[in-house]
Amino acid sequence: MDAVLTCMVDEKIGPGELNTRLIQAVKEFFGCDGAVAFRTPATALSYALKALDVQAGSTVMISALAPSWQLAALENYGFIPLVLDVDETTAQVTADIVSEGIQNGGRVLLLHETQGIMPDMSAIIPLGIPVIEDISQNAGAVVSAVDENGNPIEGRRAGSFGVFSILGLEEHDVITAGGGAVLLAPGRREWMPLKKFTDTAPESELLPDLNSALAWVELREFTKNETVRREIFTLFQHACMSGRHKLFVRDMEGASTMCTFPVVLSSSFKDVKQYTDRKDIEIKPAFEDSVIAVRDEQFSGTCRKAKSLSLRCALFPLYPRLTHSETAKIVKVLGTLP
Repeated sequence: MDAVLTCMVDEKIGPGELNTRLIQAVKEFFGCDGAVAFRTPATALSYALKALDVQAGSTVMISALAPSWQLAALENYGFIPLVLDVDETTAQVTADIVSEGIQNGGRVLLLHETQGIMPDMSAIIPLGIPVIEDISQNAGAVVSAVDENGNPIEGRRAGSFGVFSILGLEEHDVITAGGGAVLLAPGRREWMPLKKFTDTAPESELLPDLNSALAWVELREFTKNETVRREIFTLFQHACMSGRHKLFVRDMEGASTMCTFPVVLSSSFKDVKQYTDRKDIEIKPAFEDSVIAVRDEQFSGTCRKAKSLSLRCALFPLYPRLTHSETAKIVKVLGTLP
């Protein structure tokens, strides 16, 4: 936190040295060729679409469980959002769902990797349309791979599959700065057209040093924090095995990030909320600010699985600074949910 305090003492809180330091840290962590830190995820998206030369009026596909800012931003920028349903076991869009979206006019996929889970990129990327990854919830996830002889090879990080990737830095993202986003270009081929636009970005669109300092600290501490989150997640997961509620299917070996602990309820959210309130544990709907939540009437007919998940998926506290006693209390409650 020294970097944050230094910003405040020096009164250098606009975009500057720490913004540059954050970008360097992002490039090293993700192995990308270039990156730019903006004040909002929506601004990052606008530059990605400019660099892809996607014309206003084009159809951009998004998940019904994506954060609602995606829908608002696309509409504000003059694009047509095509909202896709999800697979109910993973909360992700699948290659089949995206393929159908392409047949319905989808030109670009803005892929939110929901609840820290990596979609099946090996099936989505060959569909041949530009993909902008939203890695705000699964930054740090690594997809394992094997060669033709079955030997393990170096995996690929979330954020390396799309033409561009958006790393949100909002309050509930896995790496937070209290606001903002970093736009990543994985290679030189993607970075050069993006750089042409971002080099002339007004200072008012760039992430201030105060937020950059927070994000830099979070990124530096990510590996340690994720190790703790993964240990807690495993305890919570075991506690749920004896109950009747479900968890999303995910790769526990690294191809997902434990940014949250979502539980797909077999009973009503209201009943579970009343029970956890009595136990002094705060839960909330996992998708309360999703596209389907803010546009229920418009999309519930075509996105029924996403609608169902939005009604019965609860988020339990999962923070690296949970104490042993707090963790034990949540474990006990998870094993006795009504």
